[in-house]
Amino acid sequence: MKIKEKFMYAFGAVIVISYFTVLIILAVQGNNPDALNIMLGVLGSAFSMVVGYFFGSSLSSAKKDEAISTMVQNLPPTPPNPIIPIQ
Repeated sequence: MKIKEKFMYAFGAVIVISYFTVLIILAVQGNNPDALNIMLGVLGSAFSMVVGYFFGSSLSSAKKDEAISTMVQNLPPTPPNPIIPIQ
């Protein structure tokens, strides 16, 4: 697993854990509802993006791009095109 993938999984886990932590804080406390509602909105949108990536089409698109990159790297070198003078 590449470092980029490890970071993505770790970052996704942090967002999901933060989302549910804020939900629990909102359920237990009600001291500053405006700030917590803003934070909940931001984390809610980030949560939906994380779920959309891991269960949506973005993951398969990233895998497709990686497969194409691997195939292109494994192609034999192409000979240079001959230069034909214009007459």
